[in-house]
Amino acid sequence: MACAAVMIPGLLRGSVGAVCTQAASLGLTPSALRHLTLTSVMKSKRKTDHLERTADVIRREVVSAAKVCGAAYESPSVKRLRLLVADKDFSFKAGQWVDFFIPGVSVVGGFSICSSPRLLEQERMIELAVKYTNHPPALWIHNQCTLDSEVAVRVGGEFFFDPQPADASRNLVLIAGGVGINPLLSILRHSADLHRARADKGSGYEIGTIKLFYSAKNTSELLFKKNILDLVNEFPEKIACSLHVTKQTTQISAELKPYSTEGRITEKEIRDHISKETLFYICGPPPMTDFFSKQLENSHVPKEHICFEKWW
Repeated sequence: MACAAVMIPGLLRGSVGAVCTQAASLGLTPSALRHLTLTSVMKSKRKTDHLERTADVIRREVVSAAKVCGAAYESPSVKRLRLLVADKDFSFKAGQWVDFFIPGVSVVGGFSICSSPRLLEQERMIELAVKYTNHPPALWIHNQCTLDSEVAVRVGGEFFFDPQPADASRNLVLIAGGVGINPLLSILRHSADLHRARADKGSGYEIGTIKLFYSAKNTSELLFKKNILDLVNEFPEKIACSLHVTKQTTQISAELKPYSTEGRITEKEIRDHISKETLFYICGPPPMTDFFSKQLENSHVPKEHICFEKWW
């Protein structure tokens, strides 16, 4: 089990990595895939680029071709993609992100995976949920991406939950703001998969309790509402959620009402969940992440139990 903050950007290190041997099956030959990723790296010069911000963060070597096989709007401003990943050596840990290479777009995207590792194991699929911005990769996803569009992906990130069967049981507190829910939903889904596997086999990692705190402007911007509530209802003894809306102008639906609070997530709510068995995962706007990580440190939570990732 490991977790850490995204490191301070430095010089891009290492090579693009291995090119997947099955790229041709999705229409991208190994040479085309290598050209795509190398060209993207060479052209990625803006200081706000994902590659520069995460230059010191560990990545896997495999760069895999992938094909868009599903797309839907998760909210008015967030589009969810399902990708079929070609390379059988491509894998990830719950909470990690991908470098997202797009043919014809020189800027490389960086998007957290919101699906569980089990979906990849069983169906060779991963899911991403991308907010509309003027950043070229996000613009492409919202305005040009279609079914069967071909891209390339590479896994990176040091923010993840990957317990081994013999590890001590831990409680999790997941604190999300906006699209920061993506890696935390992956962790939540992975935890549910681990719980199901232990129930089926009578062995494996034993998860503790999980509490998700999730804040957005309004309920229409709360992503994956149904997925989250389905897990809460499936495992009421293990999983709970608190949904916060800060600028709600309409009545909250009856389905969401029992789980919803108007106003920001408070320091007291988080402090009530502090224990020596609890790990805290935080992902959201930098001011929110800074606030809660600092408050937890001030409450004497060990730094190794505070895991956070910032997306600019």
